Amino acid sequence: MPFSAQLDPAWIDALYQRWLRDPSSVGSDWHGFFEGFDLGNESPSCPQTCVDPEFALKQSGVQSLIYRYRDIGHLLACTDPLEPCPLNHPLLDLSVFGLSEADLDTVFHTRRFVKEHATLREIVAVMRETYCGAIGVEFMHIQDPEQRQWLKDRMEGTRNRTEFSEQHKWLILQQLQEAALFEAFLHRKFLGQKRFSLEGAETLIPVLHDIVTASNQREIKDLVLGMAHRGRLNVLANIFHKPLENIFAEFKDNLEYAFVGEGDVKYHKGFSRDVAPLGRHGIHLSMASNPSHLEAVDPVVEGKARARQDYHGSGGQEVLPVLIHGDAAFAGQGVVAEVLNLSQLEGYSTGGTLHIVLNNQIGFTTLPPEARSTHYATDVAKMLQVPVFHVHGENPEAAVHAASLALDYRCRYGRDAVIDLICYRRQGHNEADEPAFTQPLMYERIKDRPPVHELYAERLAEEVADKDRIETQEQEIEHRLEQALERDQQPADAGHEGKWSEIQREFTIPDDVRTAVDLDTLQNLGQRILQLPEGFEPHPKIVKFLERRREAMDTGDEIDWALAEALSFATLLNEGHTVRLSGQDSRRGTFNQRHAAIVDLNTGKPFLPLAQVAAEGADFHCHNSMLSEFAVLGFEYGYSLEVPQGLVIWEAQFGDFVNGAQVIIDQFIASSGSKWDRSCGLVMFLPHGYEGQGAEHSSARIERFLQLCAHENMQVCYPSTPAQIFHLLRRQLKQPFRRPLIVFTPKSLLRHPACRSTLDDLAGGRFEEVIADPIEPGQIKSLLLCSGKIYYDLVEKRADLGRKDVALVRIEQLYPLHRERLAEVVSLYGELEHVAWVQEEPRNNGAWSHLAPQLTRVLGRHPRYVGREESAAPAVGSHRLHKQQQEALLEEAFNLPEGK
Repeated sequence: MPFSAQLDPAWIDALYQRWLRDPSSVGSDWHGFFEGFDLGNESPSCPQTCVDPEFALKQSGVQSLIYRYRDIGHLLACTDPLEPCPLNHPLLDLSVFGLSEADLDTVFHTRRFVKEHATLREIVAVMRETYCGAIGVEFMHIQDPEQRQWLKDRMEGTRNRTEFSEQHKWLILQQLQEAALFEAFLHRKFLGQKRFSLEGAETLIPVLHDIVTASNQREIKDLVLGMAHRGRLNVLANIFHKPLENIFAEFKDNLEYAFVGEGDVKYHKGFSRDVAPLGRHGIHLSMASNPSHLEAVDPVVEGKARARQDYHGSGGQEVLPVLIHGDAAFAGQGVVAEVLNLSQLEGYSTGGTLHIVLNNQIGFTTLPPEARSTHYATDVAKMLQVPVFHVHGENPEAAVHAASLALDYRCRYGRDAVIDLICYRRQGHNEADEPAFTQPLMYERIKDRPPVHELYAERLAEEVADKDRIETQEQEIEHRLEQALERDQQPADAGHEGKWSEIQREFTIPDDVRTAVDLDTLQNLGQRILQLPEGFEPHPKIVKFLERRREAMDTGDEIDWALAEALSFATLLNEGHTVRLSGQDSRRGTFNQRHAAIVDLNTGKPFLPLAQVAAEGADFHCHNSMLSEFAVLGFEYGYSLEVPQGLVIWEAQFGDFVNGAQVIIDQFIASSGSKWDRSCGLVMFLPHGYEGQGAEHSSARIERFLQLCAHENMQVCYPSTPAQIFHLLRRQLKQPFRRPLIVFTPKSLLRHPACRSTLDDLAGGRFEEVIADPIEPGQIKSLLLCSGKIYYDLVEKRADLGRKDVALVRIEQLYPLHRERLAEVVSLYGELEHVAWVQEEPRNNGAWSHLAPQLTRVLGRHPRYVGREESAAPAVGSHRLHKQQQEALLEEAFNLPEGK
């Protein structure tokens, strides 16, 4: 330690000289020591220090003590309601700093403290009250000196507490009573039903009340909240003011009232409404629906918040995201770190998120030593260099103070802030669970603890001596609950209101949707997106890239996939629709095909040509995402929920990587319409195709998406031409409903000379769900059905063999399968001797398992399967073996036996 008498004076002097040159070159303890030493020697008000080296060392020790309290004072904070308060810590003993009790009344000079001069006794008192009371703060890891000083000033000047008015205290008590009595009422009236109660953490309710009220005072228009199931019903009742009669109807399981579609359990559902705290103009509150995958909602909330911020056009100032986490989930689930990493990225930042960790000090049955390797559940958040406030869960005034400070910090600096509300879970994981089976000691302490509203009421009664008012408040709350139980349910939120009012719920086959764009508009927009600013110097290869595009636009031929995609974006933007595309390397495109952002060689600044054609009110957003699938796809899903008239696309670097986002796909994209009645028009681009690149660069797992399909919940498409992707993307916004669109996009076809369209193809026609073969039908004896890239291999093989008796029909939309159109196309070829389905994927992968029974119904017979045999991995790693397999399946395709 810096104050050990055994340290070499010469070494200390060398360290001191280094500190003078660069204060950041030494550790935090030495920094405080040398700062105090200089302070002692320079202070004109303490002349004895100039001739008293011992006093100068004590002066530096005082400055180090102040620094140490700010740094680790939280280790002495009294924040755990189940444990005695810590009394001392060896790193904070006076002796460590060369001080003793004899120095307590000595006046020392201080730097950046509440007073310029203070006795050691005063200094220790301020430090302990500020950092070792009911709030322990971690903030010295923040490297921005302004932020650190702002926090010091705000906390030390007030001793880290708020002097609440009597009226405010009564309000806090009422909120605690409402939280506690709501849970008790549910327990009595619906005995044995799961509710994942808030008991033991009722302080959350006054905390959220304060955040809503303070946000409203700051002119925040929207608060978007995400949380797991614990306490959700309480928050819905007491913060969102969801009608109590509706909540009770769900407990009664009144199917005729509670659900739209198949529905979900009550503690997973979302809700939104406008509220007006304290009579102000109002704020819109939105709670996102969330499955049991706890933290999966985090990126969804961020995406919803960012979309609303983009709509308001004011950065993060008008929309506040709030995330409520469990301690075990916050420490244990990787998506938490992914979402934290989004917080300061250009395309994903939301101006700071308020995180509240509802710290039960237990998971399902797992205690912290079994659940994490860190001291605090919140340690992962320190990577952002933001403050973390650890708060005693039975001290509501401290919790409300911390929430206010956290919100002020977030609004001032546009960064996240974390409140670790240390409480406990009075019941087990759910109300039917017995926690004492596994944690008998913990629950022995919990069972005899009075609820927090009683503790606070007792304290308030001592201050104002009005026990009758306390009882009256409880009686009024009980009366409201009883009345609500007797009332009929109010009409539920229709789900398609406001900006969604023009979007129909029902899926309809969009035969009459116009997606074609006239030639003049295409030519005009094509030329505009190929123009660069004057003086802009792109890479020489980009110059050639643009020249090829200009030539294609001039001739109207050779429109490749990426140009057709760009034209679809341009036309939508020009029509007033926002387009947002994000993913790993999406700006350039994984396969060097897109170049949506062109970089100046001299300045390094990007230019987005498509942004220049957007009509007023529309924007083009294209962002390279961080290396994440889970969080980024969740973010884009959330964004899409807020822009029914916008095209929102997430692109996987390779389709295989979508595996990392499976929770978002299963729990939100595929099923949120069924569970929560929320429409979504999100588009997923998943590069797919077998080119011999191995098991991780071939398959986007078509079979998994098709297994999730039911009741027209998604559209799964495998388009094979540039014109098809053009019309498909435009169809997504032109059809009257919204459903997620899964697009298996190509890799090798991006540059395949046969995979080309013309401008006439874009100016006419539409997306064809089934494409007939233009070959003369009169001589057709065999039919090969296929989808995607394999079509081009089959065309080439047919030409090599000179087979004019085989037709190739492409199914471009795998789900919902347009059976009538397929039957119509098949009928063109008359009586067929042979019919087969051909795919690149192994038999247990791809579309075969899903399509086989449907093809049998349409064809009137079972088609033969042609493709790779079953495999545990989706593709082989040997390029030579891949070619052998590919050639073998092509040979088999044109060797169909009679009668099949």
